[in-house]
Amino acid sequence: MSNTHPAGPAFAAAGDGTRIAYRRFGRRGSRQRILLLHSLAMDGLFWEPVADRLAGEADIVAVDCRGHGLSGKPAGPYHAAQFADDVRAVCTAIGFGPAVVAGASMGGCVALQFAASHPGSTCALGLFDTTAWYGPTAPADWRQRADKARDEGLRALVGFQSTRWFSDAFREAHPDVLARAVDTFLRNDVEAFASTCGMLGDFDGRALLADIAVPTAILVGEDDYATPVAMAQVLHGGIAGSTLDVLPGARHLTPLEHTDAVADALRGLLARSRTTQTQE
Repeated sequence: MSNTHPAGPAFAAAGDGTRIAYRRFGRRGSRQRILLLHSLAMDGLFWEPVADRLAGEADIVAVDCRGHGLSGKPAGPYHAAQFADDVRAVCTAIGFGPAVVAGASMGGCVALQFAASHPGSTCALGLFDTTAWYGPTAPADWRQRADKARDEGLRALVGFQSTRWFSDAFREAHPDVLARAVDTFLRNDVEAFASTCGMLGDFDGRALLADIAVPTAILVGEDDYATPVAMAQVLHGGIAGSTLDVLPGARHLTPLEHTDAVADALRGLLARSRTTQTQE
C-alpha cells in the first residue's frame, strides 16, 4: 500500500464539457510540480508507486486521460491535441503552474503534445516508454488491435498485453502488480479503448521534437518491444539537450517495473527545472 494518500478523485471540465478526473499527491502548493500521464488502458493510479517516492518533494497531479478511469468517455475519434488540452483544463482549474510533465507510453505521446501545445505550462519533460511515431503501418496495426477488442473483448488482449508490459522475471516475482494492471485494463470501456488506439495509430509527433526547449529525460526498457530503444533514440536525437537512459532487461511499463529509476529521473528533472519553477 502507498503512503502517499492521494486526494480525490476530483474533476475538471474539458473544453467540450467532458469531465476529466485527476488525483493529487504530495506537497500541496509546492512550487516543485509534477504532472503525470498514464499509459493506454491504465489510469492515474498507475503512477501511485512513483508518486509515493516523490510525495515529500513536489506537488503531484496524475490525470485520468479522456476515455480512461473515472474520466468521461465520449464517442471518438480522439486526438492527442485534444488529450493535451484536457490536461491543460485540469491545470487551469486547480491553478497548477509550470510543471515537470511526464508520461508513459500513450501518456508520453500526450506529454510531448502538451509540451508543444502548452510550452508555458511545461518546465521539463519526461518521456518514458514513448515514441513520437509508431511507424508507417501504425494506423492499420492499431486499427487491428481496436477491432480485436470490439470483436472479442478486452480479455482477449490480456496475454498479449501482459507479456509486453513486464519482463518474465518481474511478472513471476510481482503477481500482485500484474493482477492490478490486468484488473485496470479489463475495466476499460471497449469503444473508448478503440478510439484511443485510433489516436495512437494516427499520432505523429516527429515535427514537434525540434521545438522542445525544456530539460527532457527519455527512459526506455532494453527489452521494450512496444516502443523499442530505436524509437527512444529518435526522440533523443530530435530533442536538443535531452538525456537517454536504457534500463537493462526492462520491458514497457517502466514506472511499475523500475519505479525507483523513474522516480530518480523525475527528481533529476525537478532539479534541472528548479530555476524555471521558482522564477514565476
